[in-house]
Amino acid sequence: MKLYLVAGEASGDARGAELIRSLRVLRPGIEFRGFGGPQMAALAGEAHIRDWTGRAAVIGIIDVVKNYGYFRQQFAIAKAEIAREKPDAVVLIDYPGFNLRLAAALKKSGGPAKIIDYISPQVWAWNSNRIPGMARTLDLMICIFPFEKPLYEQSGLKAVFVGHPMLDTLAAKRLGTPREENLLALLPGSREREIRKIFPVMLQAAAILAKTRPGLRIAAAAANEDLRERMQEIARQYPGAPCEITVKTAHDLMQRATAGMVASGTATLEATYFGLPFVLLYKAAWLTFFIGRRLVKIKWLGITNILANREIVREFLQEGAQPEAIATELAPLLDDPATRAAFQASLQTVVATLGSPGASDRAATAILETLGVSHP
Repeated sequence: MKLYLVAGEASGDARGAELIRSLRVLRPGIEFRGFGGPQMAALAGEAHIRDWTGRAAVIGIIDVVKNYGYFRQQFAIAKAEIAREKPDAVVLIDYPGFNLRLAAALKKSGGPAKIIDYISPQVWAWNSNRIPGMARTLDLMICIFPFEKPLYEQSGLKAVFVGHPMLDTLAAKRLGTPREENLLALLPGSREREIRKIFPVMLQAAAILAKTRPGLRIAAAAANEDLRERMQEIARQYPGAPCEITVKTAHDLMQRATAGMVASGTATLEATYFGLPFVLLYKAAWLTFFIGRRLVKIKWLGITNILANREIVREFLQEGAQPEAIATELAPLLDDPATRAAFQASLQTVVATLGSPGASDRAATAILETLGVSHP
């Protein structure tokens, strides 16, 4: 059996690697080809999985336009490889801008046998009208949020909810220790562009809080050493918010801090899982935000609020991300244990909707069942 996988970002690479491991347990002789990142390439072999995530992980419409020629070239390579390799199925992992177009092109050309999408694209947020077209293109949608399955099934697309893979990866990272008093976490994201826009606002809000809380400690997590240096450069401009910046400590900080500020993205759900009382910040290039605002059909940006269907986490977006307002919202989370406890209880109700551990195992089983393959 041969599967062709396509992932385009670090998170998709992680999900793809988990899927490869689970599939190999069920079908030890399975072969993998395709596009992914370093984790997938390490498991399947660099000759079989092309590591392109460093170039492919763009953000916003402007970056997509700038890199149009590159993506067009990679699109053609993927189509040609799939035609040559003739896999039993193509498994598209997140990355909808590229992957949904690839799925449509493959269906039009008459192959491969099955096209499967793992990690449902958030079309429910920005264009639910695309779902009927996806139903004509895909053979299976593997969902990680519970509300997605009925949306796809209404259009005749077979869908399965497997739970969120985060439950497996984060469970092993629990510290099991009490939170540290007066510790404020700043989590500005993992992309330099995000950090440049969001981190200064976080530091300004922290400085306001520190003025009336002499014992307040401020800590931030950077995704790598280069970003830590960039964050230190920014932090030096805000002496009122002395900040300790460490590398790859986001999950620890989410569990140690009293409260925090989190940039919109994967970290939002991670902070929810770890029970961090937090506010959400988002700032993007004005054109990206303007177009996105016109497309998005949901009330909230943060997945925590979407899952809860109410605003648990206060969202500060674009021009609304003002330091004074952010500090005002964070003050009771820092000062009042009862407020924090109520907030954390609400977060736990959200985590409970995400299913149980074992998402990649269930996804692997669903893929094999779609192919009509028996497994242990």
